[in-house]
Amino acid sequence: MISQLRDRVTTQMWLVRTLVRSGFLGSLRVDRYVRMGLNLRRHGGASPVSGIGLAAARDPDGLALIDEAGQLTWRELDARCDALAVGLRDLPGTAVGTVAILCRNHRGLIEALAATSRLGADAVLLNTGFAGPQLADVLEREQADVLIADDEFDTVVEAAAQRLPELRRIRAWTEYESSQGVTVNGLIDANRGARPARPQRAGRIVLLTSGTTGTPKGARRGGSTDVASLAAMLDRIPWRAGESIVIAAPVFHAWGFGQVAIAATMTCTMIMRRRFDPVATLDMVRDHGATGLAVVPVMLERITDLPDDVLDDHPMPTLRFATASGSRMRSDALVAFLDRYGDVVYNSYNATEAGLITTATPTDLRTAPETAGRPLAGTSVRILDDDDREVPVGEVGRIVVANNSGFDGYTSSDTKAFSDGHMVSGDVGRFDENGLLFVVGRDDEMIVSGGENVYPLEVELVIGALDEVVEVAVTGVDDDRFGQRLVAHVVRAPEAQIGEEDIQRHVREQLAGFKVPRDVHFLDELPRNATGKILKRELPSAPSTERKVS
Repeated sequence: MISQLRDRVTTQMWLVRTLVRSGFLGSLRVDRYVRMGLNLRRHGGASPVSGIGLAAARDPDGLALIDEAGQLTWRELDARCDALAVGLRDLPGTAVGTVAILCRNHRGLIEALAATSRLGADAVLLNTGFAGPQLADVLEREQADVLIADDEFDTVVEAAAQRLPELRRIRAWTEYESSQGVTVNGLIDANRGARPARPQRAGRIVLLTSGTTGTPKGARRGGSTDVASLAAMLDRIPWRAGESIVIAAPVFHAWGFGQVAIAATMTCTMIMRRRFDPVATLDMVRDHGATGLAVVPVMLERITDLPDDVLDDHPMPTLRFATASGSRMRSDALVAFLDRYGDVVYNSYNATEAGLITTATPTDLRTAPETAGRPLAGTSVRILDDDDREVPVGEVGRIVVANNSGFDGYTSSDTKAFSDGHMVSGDVGRFDENGLLFVVGRDDEMIVSGGENVYPLEVELVIGALDEVVEVAVTGVDDDRFGQRLVAHVVRAPEAQIGEEDIQRHVREQLAGFKVPRDVHFLDELPRNATGKILKRELPSAPSTERKVS
C-alpha cells in the first residue's frame, strides 16, 4: 500500500515537472483558464483538434498558422473554424454525419477538421495519392456525406463522384478562376461571427492505414483526457509551448495529424506549405525562426541529399528538434543530418492504431542509427513468439503494444488482434541488451526460402550500407525449388557501376547464404506513396537485370 502510494506520488511529480518544463502548465490569468474550460465544453469535450479552441482562449493574438495564403492568429483561426462548422450544418440536404477531407497541408484542412469535430460529425482524412476507384471505395465504406477537396484533385474526385451522385462537394484550395460551387472560404465568409451549438459529442477523426498492401482500413481516433500521454511525449521530444514548428509531414497521415494536434495543444505556431520542397523547407525554418521540424523520413533524406553548397546557403540556426516517423530512415542520411545540424533528430515508431509507441533520441541514434528507440512512459512493448510467450533479449518476434492511444476500432468489419491486453502491431522486431527496440519488418513480409525465415529489412540494411547504393527494397517471389526466393530492387548512385554479382557477394560476406538475393533489379527509383513508404506491391517481380519504374 505504501509503495503504491509512493509510486503514485512520484508519477504525479514527474507529470507536473514535465508539463511545467515544456510550458504547457504556466502562469496564466484565472480568466484564461475559465475561457479554456468553457471552450472545451462548448466544442463537446476533448477531441484530437480541441487544442485550437484552447489555444484561442490561452493566447488569442498569438500566431497560429502560416501557410501560402498568409497568417492567422489563434482567435482568427478559431472563429473561422466556428463559421465553417455553421456553414456545414446549414448545407442543403441531410444532416452532415461524415466529412471526407482530401487536402494538402494548408489552413483549409485544419479548419475542415476542427469544424467537423465541432458539429459532432466524423472527419475522414484521405490520402492525396488516391486514384479514383480507391477514393470511391473509401468514400462508400465510410458513408461520407460531404467531400472537402482541393481543386488539384478534380479529376480524381470526378471519377469517384460517378459512383456517389449524392455526395456534396466543397472546394478547399481553389486554383482556378473558373472554379465554381461551394468553397471553404465562401462558407466562412457567409457565416462570420456565428457559432455552432454545442454538439452532443466531439466528432471523431478517422485515420487511414498506409494502404501499401491494398485499400486502407479506417481507424477511428477519439478524444483522450490522458495528460500523462502528452507528458510522456514531451518528456522524450523537446517541444516548448509558444514556439514555432514547420509541419512538412502530410497531415492526412497519422504522424502529420499528430503533430498538428500537439502543436495546437502547446499553442505552437504551425508553418506549412502544400507541397514538400527540401530547399523551401529549410527556408521556412530559418525565415520564421522555427525550433521544430516535423517530417517523414524520406523528407529528411531529400534534405541531406542536397549539394553541400545548397545546404550551406540555407542554414537552420534556430532548429532544436526534427521529429520523424512513418518509415525506416536511411542511416547515412540520419548521420549526415546529425553531423550538420547537431543532435536534434528524434525518430519515432508510430502506428495509426497505437499512436506513438517508441522514440529514439539523438543519443540513441548516435549509438544505433537503425533503432526505433525506447517505449514512452506509460507504454508497454513486448516481443512475443507465435505462442504468445516473450522471447529472450536479442531474438526476433511479434511486437505487441499497450497504451492509451485513443484507438476506437476500425470503421469496417476488420478487428485488431490482442494478446494479454496488448495490441498486435503487425510488425516484428527485437530488443537489444540496452533496451532499444529494432523493428525488423512486417509480420506478413517474412519470406520463407528453402525452409529458412528471412526478414527483408535485414538484407536491405546490408545492401543499403554500400556507397554505390542509394536505396534498396527486398521482396520475395514464388520459386518452384525454394518456395520463395529473395529479389533485391536497387537504386544505384550516379555513375555507380556496381552489378548483381557485386551485391550478391557483399550480402554473402555479411549474412547466411539463404539470405542472398537470387535476383537483383536495378531501378531508377522505388515507387512510394505520399508519406514516403515504399510500395513493394508495385515492384517488378519477374527476373530482370534492368528495369525502370516511372
